[in-house]
Parts: sequence; structure tokens; C-alpha cells
Amino acid sequence: MNKSILVPIADGTEEMEVVTIVDILRRAGVFVTFAGLSTKVVCSRGVEIIPDILIDDLSDDAEFDMIVLPGGMKGVKNLSESKKLEALIKHNINKAVIAAICAAPLILKAFGLLDSDIQITSHPSIKDEFAAYDYQDSNVVISRNIVTSRGAGTAAGFSLTLVELLFDKSISERIARDIVFTGN
Repeated sequence: MNKSILVPIADGTEEMEVVTIVDILRRAGVFVTFAGLSTKVVCSRGVEIIPDILIDDLSDDAEFDMIVLPGGMKGVKNLSESKKLEALIKHNINKAVIAAICAAPLILKAFGLLDSDIQITSHPSIKDEFAAYDYQDSNVVISRNIVTSRGAGTAAGFSLTLVELLFDKSISERIARDIVFTGN
């Protein structure tokens, strides 16, 4: 079964995270859609990415196996203001894995998608934003269908965890060997 993944991006998205996530997921053979708030996204360090589609052009009832939110504080702020992205995540929240790295868990908080007992992690600089939740200092945290991670330095491990959740550990281990990943 072919898996469909949505990766929303906006001006200010952390390019190292988004490229690592998409690269590793595509190595696993999944279909990844870049959806942008604009036709050209300028990432946090000036790298430009041309999205496959505008977020606003996605169908309101589009279904995904996974939605992965990259960080970058400005990108997170921009994505948090998208009513269309909010509707898409809420439409998929009970049937898809929702993943967020770095500052991106703030999007889930802004959309009201975090229960008080959820285990979560984020970039250490915004840890206080999650005082009402079961905050973990781990590199990757899985709590129900929510997966969170800490930042650019944990992006490979986070992405390999996503592959394992989509498929199985053997595929994740094969990709880790192929890219000479030895762990976070």
C-alpha cells in the first residue's frame, strides 16, 4: 500500500529539517507532498523550495497517512495562522500520524490538538510553552498518534522513527545503514 505524507512549509521553515524528513521518507518509498503557503517558500537560511501545491488548493477532505510539520520559528508562526492547515490536520487527527519537530509542536498547541496528558518534546528554547503537558527531554517522543522531536540535530532519527511507524523496523534500519546513521 502506497503511503501518502503531507509536509506543509512556509517562509521561515527550517530547511535542514524539511529536507532531511522528505529525503528519508522518500527513501522509504512514500509519496510526499510539499504544500506551501506560497508558490515559493524561502526557508530560515535562505534556501528556496517550490511546493508541489498550495495548502489552500488542497481538498478540505484530503486524507494522509501522516502529516509532518517541520520547525523554524517564523515558519511555525506562519503555518499556525493557516485556517486551511488547521482544518486539514483536524480532519486527519484520528486516522493519521501527526508529527512535529523543533518549534512545530506549537502548531498543534495553537490548533488545540494536545490533550493535557500527552507526552511531548520540542526545541529546548520553547520547553516552557509546554508546561501544561507531560514534557520529555528525549530526542523523539511518541504519544498515541503524535510524534515530536527536538530540532535539526534530531531530524534524521525523527525521520527514521516515522519510517518505522509507517512500515517496520527493518526498512528504517536499512535506510539508517544506507545513510550511515549511527544514532542520535
